[in-house]
Formats: sequence, C-alpha cells, structure tokens
Amino acid sequence: MKKFNLLIVLMLSAVTMLQAQVPKGDVLIKNGTVLTVTNGTLENTDILVRDGKIDRIGKNLRTPNGVEEIDATGLFVMPGIIDAHSHIAGSAINEGTSQVTSEVSMEDVVDPFDISIYRALAGGVTSIHLMHGSANVIGGQNETLKLRYGFTNPDDLRFEGAPRTIKFALGENPTRGGRRRGIQPQSRMGVEAMLRNSFNEALEYQKKWEAYRADNSRRKVAPEYSLRMETLVDILEGEVLVHCHSYRADEIYMLMKVFQDFGIEKLTFQHANEAYKVAPELAAFGAGASVFSDWWAYKLEVYYSTAYNAAILTNNGVTTSINSDSGELIRHLFHEAAKTQKYGDLTDDEALALITLNPAKQLGIDNRVGSIEEGKDADIAIFDSHPLDIYAIPLMTFVDGVKYFDKATDEKDQRLYIDPESSIEVVQIFDRETQHRCMEGADLVDFFELFNN
Repeated sequence: MKKFNLLIVLMLSAVTMLQAQVPKGDVLIKNGTVLTVTNGTLENTDILVRDGKIDRIGKNLRTPNGVEEIDATGLFVMPGIIDAHSHIAGSAINEGTSQVTSEVSMEDVVDPFDISIYRALAGGVTSIHLMHGSANVIGGQNETLKLRYGFTNPDDLRFEGAPRTIKFALGENPTRGGRRRGIQPQSRMGVEAMLRNSFNEALEYQKKWEAYRADNSRRKVAPEYSLRMETLVDILEGEVLVHCHSYRADEIYMLMKVFQDFGIEKLTFQHANEAYKVAPELAAFGAGASVFSDWWAYKLEVYYSTAYNAAILTNNGVTTSINSDSGELIRHLFHEAAKTQKYGDLTDDEALALITLNPAKQLGIDNRVGSIEEGKDADIAIFDSHPLDIYAIPLMTFVDGVKYFDKATDEKDQRLYIDPESSIEVVQIFDRETQHRCMEGADLVDFFELFNN
C-alpha cells in the first residue's frame, strides 16, 4: 500500500510540475478602449494582468515593478476569440471503423507544431474546440485547447479544467459511411434508432456495474469493462457535453426529443443551418447553436439557410456562436461576427459575444474566459480599430497574460519544425485543403454512388 501511495504522490507531483511549466504573464495594458462584452465599452481604461489573470480594470493604474507596460492609446482591447468548431492542431480527425467510437479522443492526436495555430493567434483567437469528425453517429471525444504556440508538448496546449465534450453527427455524413460499409445507419431513421439503441445499451451497462458495486459477495465477478459504454454513461449523467453536427430542422428536433427521453440536457448543435426554423424549441430545451455566418448550399442537405440565422437564434434566446470549421475562416472570425450587424442588426456586445462569451458557455469555460472581467484568465486580443470594423487588424494576442502574437515582431516563417529537405510551402490566401476537415480520413462514398442509393 505504501508503494502504491508513493506512486500516486509521484504521479500528482508530475502533473503539478507539468502544469507549472505553462507560463503565466504579468502585463499592464494602458489607456485602451476595452470591449468587455459583459460590462459594455470602457474608454481610456487600463487592464492589469498578474500571474495570467485579470487582476484589476480601471483608470490610471500604477505599473508594478518589473511588469511590462503596453500603451493601448487609440487601440481596442477585447476578450480572446474562441472557436467552438475547429480541426486545426489535430493530426487525425475521423475514427470511422464503427458508428459509435466514443472511446477515442482527440487529446491523443493534438499537433502542437501545426502552423495554423499561429495563424489563428494572428486573428485574435486564443482557444479552440478541437473536434472529432462527423463520419459516424457517435464520434470521438473532443479537446478544448489554449493556443500556446511554441510549446511542443501537446499537454501544454490543453485548456486545463475544461469539461469533456464529444462529437455526434446526423444526416448525410454518417449515413454515407453506413452505405459505404453496408452497416447501420444508411438512412436518417437509422440514425435515430442507433442513438436510442446506444443509450439503452449504456443504461444496461450502468445497471450491471451498479449491481456489482452493491454486491457484498466475495465471489462476485465484475462485468466486462468498456470505455465506449463508460463514456455514454458519462453523457447520461451530464459529465460530457454533446456537440452535434447537424443541418436540417427536423433532425435537430429529433435529437432534442431523443435527449429528452433519456434526460440529457447539455447539448449544442454544430452548423445548424436550419436552426432558425426551430429557434423557440431550442431555447425551451436550453440547447446552444454554433453556426456559420453565411455559408450554405455546399451540399444537398445544406440547401436551405439564411445569413440571419445567428441573429434569429440570438433574438429567440438561444446561446449562439459563430465558428470557423476552417483553417482559413478562423483567422477572421471577427469579420464573420460583424456580418450579423448587417444581417440582423445585433448590437456590438451581441455580435462580439458570438465569438467570445457564447462559445465559452457552450464549452463550459465561461467562468474562465469569454469576457474581460477581474479574476478571469488574461486571454486578450488588441486591435488597431474596432474589431467589428471591416478594416480592423489584430495587433497582439495574449494567452494567460503571455503574448503569443505581435504584429510588430511577426516573422516571415513561424514554423516550429522545419525540415531542411522539404520543399517551400506554397502560401495561398484561400487554401481549399484547410476547408471541411469534418470528413477527413473517413471512408467515403462518391456522389454517383450516393445518388443511386
């Protein structure tokens, strides 16, 4: 027992040392226009950051000894942008060998060398939700990351303390995979059946383990352990937040009915192009929606949508965010948020919340990030003009009070690992390879096959 206890102590010490390696910054940002998101706009205001946290917000704050001072006169300071749907910083996306793969996790494939991390920082992004793909009905667990670019240990990018989340998928993507492999589901009704069957199996698994733990017999035999079922039980018990790839209103409504039947409450719909059609129902359920600003009609089930989607959802009381699902869009999510002022007349705070506080709520990290408040993490972006201005340029990005992007010192090549024998990367403003990684690695059926089934 003593050896076991010693091992536990050593393991905890190792975890503490690992977390201690992540730097926390001290900085005073002076005289900026501070866009708090939760407390309006504060003119000529200072933000004092100590040990990675926002320590004080006020005017004429004194600069403590040894603390860097940044003159933000004429500049705009906002919370770091959060992307609730991203596939950057991942070396794999889909585990498509089964329609239920809740045992796998994106935490095992975090790629800290991905140059896309730095590019996102250059767009004011400080946290992302690295998601599993949408090739199966119940996919793998996701990972919430802080963009601490420069650290090569994947553990240093974890958003420590963030709740666990998992990816579900409805519609064409999982049914295409089913048809390809000749397995269920091959239709939308098969998707619902698979969801209900999976949760019923999880309930039976839970009962077996509860009976085992309650049994005082010395001859009791433990049920077979299944990480897949353990994760589904955790979903039923509210310990894992579900983020579901979806497009059509009827499917969105279907999943809410399934979740109501099983008592699952923590749900955010991803993409949700037709969410505006069921906005009151989403609000009544308490579900969130993470949508594109104005992107649709790229495949059959995404035929209908509207650029007013985010505004309609917001006005109906749905916690709504705008995501990128793209290594390109992530660099200008502030532009995507600004579109809701043209299409929906959202206020500045409402539009900024779409890319800050609301995605933080959907990921369960709003007590740490998403707004500029004393006590929160100092994840901050500084712009040369109002970030909802089409001409706005990000100048600096801080994570935990540490500056990870500074336009003034931006170098031409920011890669961490450069193979001297590799060819020079072709840089494009729009790179199609960075788009739609949701089905990357999946065994796909082609369009001819799709429309002949």
